[in-house]
Amino acid sequence: MEHMRLLIAIGLSFAVFLLWSIFFGPEPVQKPVAQTEQRTESKSEAPPESATLPAPTVQAPQTPVTDQGEAQPSRPARKIVVNTPLYRMTLSEQGAAVVSMILQNYRETVQEDSPRKELIPAGLDGGTALLSMSGISEPGLSQGLYDADNPADEITLRGKPAEIRFSYTTGQNVRIEKIYRFTPDSYLVDLVVTVRNGSDKPLSGTLGLGLRDLFGDKVNAYGFEGPSGLINGSLEQVKVNDIEEENMFEGNIRWVAIERLYFMDGLISKAPVDARMVLAKEDKLISSELVASIGEIKPSDQRSFEFGLFMGPKSISVLRQVGSELDRAINFGWVDLIAKPCLWFMNFIYRFIPNYGIAIIILTIVTRLLFWPLAQKSYKSMNDMRKLQPLMQEIREKYKNDKAKINQETMALYRTYKINPMGGCLPMLIQLPVFFALYRMLYQAIELRHAPFFGWINDLSAPDRLFHFGFQIPFMEAPYGVPVLTLIMGASMLLQQKMSPAPGDPTQAKMMMLMPIVFTFIFINFPSGLVLYWFVSNLVSIAQQYYTQKKLA
Repeated sequence: MEHMRLLIAIGLSFAVFLLWSIFFGPEPVQKPVAQTEQRTESKSEAPPESATLPAPTVQAPQTPVTDQGEAQPSRPARKIVVNTPLYRMTLSEQGAAVVSMILQNYRETVQEDSPRKELIPAGLDGGTALLSMSGISEPGLSQGLYDADNPADEITLRGKPAEIRFSYTTGQNVRIEKIYRFTPDSYLVDLVVTVRNGSDKPLSGTLGLGLRDLFGDKVNAYGFEGPSGLINGSLEQVKVNDIEEENMFEGNIRWVAIERLYFMDGLISKAPVDARMVLAKEDKLISSELVASIGEIKPSDQRSFEFGLFMGPKSISVLRQVGSELDRAINFGWVDLIAKPCLWFMNFIYRFIPNYGIAIIILTIVTRLLFWPLAQKSYKSMNDMRKLQPLMQEIREKYKNDKAKINQETMALYRTYKINPMGGCLPMLIQLPVFFALYRMLYQAIELRHAPFFGWINDLSAPDRLFHFGFQIPFMEAPYGVPVLTLIMGASMLLQQKMSPAPGDPTQAKMMMLMPIVFTFIFINFPSGLVLYWFVSNLVSIAQQYYTQKKLA
């Protein structure tokens, strides 16, 4: 049975690491786009008849071509900046696209002089929120040169909404309008696409509206990153490396998105429609389109399609305010039902004690207290096993050459003293889902991004490093320094291991003592918020184990 306990302990440990490796990783740093400043207000105009719609294919910018095939220069595309208390968005007349989205309340890094967070990668030519139509033979619709109705190059929202209308007329005399409507207190931008058929033939086909982003070679291994959508009431998430195999989903689409660990771009269909989510991957470029039928638009008729464009943080409170079930994009996998209440409770604590490090400590203590009875049974069983160690040692010495006899006598010993050798492991197994839920939640919660604790721990979403060295350290990812909290956590595991009954086999005992060292090396690159949780959990376990041993001595 000691062999069984050892196997279970090692199995649980590796289960933690295996599931962890399926779940967490750093996000790429993106450079912000500098903008000029000017102020004005825009007028708004009510849109015509509305339907609902989808996403586009990505095409290269088009320029007029002469009969000889030489490109002729067109007028330069204007860029219009929209300032709100939450963001600074830049729209380009080229494709009427979003080419910059700077979040006012978030920074690229934890440094105080760090620029604000830019959601559009510097290398994403043409921006995002691009339009396409299958019923029009115009190849440059997604990146065509639109006309903006706003004469100013910058708008600052002062308490009331604003609107920018972009228009583009094709060679078939079909007029396309993309109307952006902004409100100062929301990340959600209303986006209305109007198609006016000025030709002499009915217009049919599909209309698409799409999101784009760049993903490097290293995609987050622990939290989901990539395209997703809410289709037929179910959340569909496609890993970047799986896009070629899973590139189309059909059904009733509520929204499509491209997610990062802490931020996301989402395209909401104001009234869910039967449509397609079309995904594409070309080198580092990822696109996700919402594509639906436009029906038939007769000559001189028009039709409008209403969307919501969200570009902001993956915060449950923010996404719930947006509505349209966009908060379902925050998904913690098989432990989602446990992780979300833990996240709510952590944020609840933060409202009264505005330090997420302390909130994690309180959350950990409360969680361990809830499992106190189960843990008590486990420690009682371990304490009973400790008392049997001398008798078990006698059995091993007496029958050292007969393993079958050792097992037989050991089981008889357990029956005599009414001890369940699995009693110390089963309570721990029951607690595993909560542990994994806290791991997932603490790793993915945007609330911990750049959240300080105390002293050198100024970012609970990053590994703790005291001092920064100019040279590499084995097993450590940059930045390189002294992982103080991780080392203290490892020491607490070592103390906890010493308090547990040692296996009779010296080899097994040595292996068990190596576990704290293995954990320390694995935790060395984990976010300090996770390390803090594990450390506090160890302290509670040590206190409970000590209490149990004293009580039952």
